[in-house]
Amino acid sequence: MRSENKRLERLRVAMADKRVDLVALGPGAHMRWLLGFSPHADERACLLLVGPAGEAFLMPALNAEGSREHTGISFFEWRDDIGPDAALKDALAAAGGAGAARVVLDETMRADFALLALGELPGAHHEFTGSTLGELRMRKDGGEIDLLKKSAAVNDVAMGAGMAAIRPGVSELEIVEVIKASFLAQGATPIFVIVAAGPNGAFPHHQPGRKKLAAGDVVVMDIGAKKDGFPSDMTRMGVVGSPPEGYEAVHGIVEAAVVAAMAAARPGVKAKDVDAAARKVITDAGYGEFFVHRTGHGLGIEVHEPPYITATSETVLDENMVFSIEPGIYLPGRFGIRLEEIVVLGADGPEILSGFSRDIYLHADQ
Repeated sequence: MRSENKRLERLRVAMADKRVDLVALGPGAHMRWLLGFSPHADERACLLLVGPAGEAFLMPALNAEGSREHTGISFFEWRDDIGPDAALKDALAAAGGAGAARVVLDETMRADFALLALGELPGAHHEFTGSTLGELRMRKDGGEIDLLKKSAAVNDVAMGAGMAAIRPGVSELEIVEVIKASFLAQGATPIFVIVAAGPNGAFPHHQPGRKKLAAGDVVVMDIGAKKDGFPSDMTRMGVVGSPPEGYEAVHGIVEAAVVAAMAAARPGVKAKDVDAAARKVITDAGYGEFFVHRTGHGLGIEVHEPPYITATSETVLDENMVFSIEPGIYLPGRFGIRLEEIVVLGADGPEILSGFSRDIYLHADQ
């Protein structure tokens, strides 16, 4: 059946522009963005097939009833005792994708789903979603930006709670629980809470443990939660008592790298040039080898999605793209520093979603 879903229509425009005959999506973020829901995901083949003039679901009969209330798209159901092959042929025909020569596949779906679809389209050229659905998702609409701003405000409150919990003798995990409690009290679902104290901060994705904070410890807090379907992400720095020798200078270098990346981020600029701006500040200060990750990642219905702000990304940034700027310096055995902002790109540059200062948060050590 033909849907009036505006995002489906936008996808079809992109398909026509790229001469794509069929888009095949598995349950996941792409489908949620396109339809507003995603069916139950398990090992049973489930595919949304979008052709030039129609769409259809290959749907496990076991999951059909639970999905029907969310969509009017035609289901081509299959049962465990029969298998999906016949239903897939019918679904392809209904979507106008039988015999498709150029197919876009959801890069995040199960490999067996992708191979099942390609098995019905011998000789078809296949690619991933970057030039069609992925490109559409990178440019947020006003409703998406509003929800991301609300999620960022929730994160600000949780970050404040985490910083207030810093004191000698408290463990990383105890601070994690304070932050999670703040998220839950605000109706948000925690996604990740990194609390890394002292030398643990030199591990960018440290798993919080039982380490107890002591005077002079630097504390990295990288936290995020989902509110109304949209995530947040932010990293800030706290210190117990007086900062260790050299800390304030290194913090200042990372701050300068954030500012440089912000200045470079403009519509029409390549993502790799934003990464280069941040990296140059850190390299020129003599810490290039200790900046061990990309400068940023996109944020939307997923906490990590395109555009990726890397040293090799040729993606041209555009208005209403949302991404992080998060340079860092990690000194083994001493401490790590990362300062992360989520920004929405406007005509004149980036707008920061968080209202939480990037200053060092100092806490008395007694």
